Amino acid sequence: MVDFVQVWNWYSREKVRRAILEFAKNREVVSVFSDGSYGRRPDSLNYDGDVLQAIAEGTVAFHSSVERWENPTRLDIGMKREDLDNLRIGWDLLIDLDVKDFEIAKIATKKFIEALQDHGVKNIGTKFTGGKSFHVIVPFESFPSKVNGIPTKNLYPELSQKIIEYLKWYVKDELKEALLSLDNLNNISQRVGKPLKEIVVNDELDPFKVINVDIFGSRHLFRMPYSLNENTMLVSLPLRIEEIDSFEKEQAEIKKAKVEESFLKIYTKEDATALVVEALDWYDKNYKEEEKSIAVNIPKRPISKKSKIPEEFFPPCIKKILEGLDDGRKRAIFVLVTFLRNMNWSLEEIEKKIYEWNEKNKPPLRMNYLKNQLRWHFRQDRNLLPPNCDNKSFYEDMGLKDFCEECLKLGVKNPVNYPFAILKRKKKKTK
Repeated sequence: MVDFVQVWNWYSREKVRRAILEFAKNREVVSVFSDGSYGRRPDSLNYDGDVLQAIAEGTVAFHSSVERWENPTRLDIGMKREDLDNLRIGWDLLIDLDVKDFEIAKIATKKFIEALQDHGVKNIGTKFTGGKSFHVIVPFESFPSKVNGIPTKNLYPELSQKIIEYLKWYVKDELKEALLSLDNLNNISQRVGKPLKEIVVNDELDPFKVINVDIFGSRHLFRMPYSLNENTMLVSLPLRIEEIDSFEKEQAEIKKAKVEESFLKIYTKEDATALVVEALDWYDKNYKEEEKSIAVNIPKRPISKKSKIPEEFFPPCIKKILEGLDDGRKRAIFVLVTFLRNMNWSLEEIEKKIYEWNEKNKPPLRMNYLKNQLRWHFRQDRNLLPPNCDNKSFYEDMGLKDFCEECLKLGVKNPVNYPFAILKRKKKKTK
């Protein structure tokens, strides 16, 4: 039974209303009542009085859109994609982790946050849902304004879905190990209320049979920060990342909850660019979609069975990368591994070289990140080439444009072709 006096007491706090209104800007906001039913759509919150009026009419919780709209009240059922794109001004990446066990939810939340941090993302919001788990969000300001020439605001929900699929792949092995460190298979099965055969695939624990990560379509709603949860009457409370381990649900009770943390903080813009690059590249190679990704339009060249090409014949851009980088380190891994494989280096030699290279980076990348990247590359039985020399997202944005000039002078479009062009010249001179 909902205690409406408590509901009123919570939302009557000025700090609560201010935080809700701040997040509600340019979003569709829908009331949720005590029986779980939703109010009218579309709707929005614009003024302080709107919140109190909604509570007076029986609202217990507020759910808002992942997407941001120029005017949310202009939304309508059955709108064409073109009309939605014109009305949309942005969207946030929401990672919604659905799992019954609270400790498992904490582990999964931290693994996804670590994955985002591995990709250089600094703008990360985290909050308790008020139920059994957590929400993690990356604001729209973190993404590049365009991807492959298309405004990023128009790439919802496809880009969001691809990033989440990539992050699931990225954390899967570490998450599995973390869960097995927490408990054995039988107990994990009992903790989440699923039969053992449902969470074990090919004799191994599948962490995403334990934890469900929702994939959203357009106009998806989620519980707003500082909203009450209509089922538990707990506050959907924003947290600092370092508070996740020690957080207990009791801290989200109405009498104990405090309005201290902003859910969305913008430390730097476009800090998720590397995440977008890697997610699209991974998705393109795994799902073989006929669409342009970051590393398309590069010539196919079969890996030769000739001897290993030594470093002295590498192009200047690759040699510069091997000296260590301050920026673009994650993109550099893709360039280096694909290049070295085409230079007929063994997997052991590549792994050793990547670890040596990482020690020169400032700062070095996390070892788990390197291992995951190498694991993925070494599983590929297809010939992947590094991006072409004129790929702005890689060489120019990494500050290597001048080092690519030598390739272009030789009429070489891809770094892989440079050593063969040099060797061909030497052979002619010898003759």
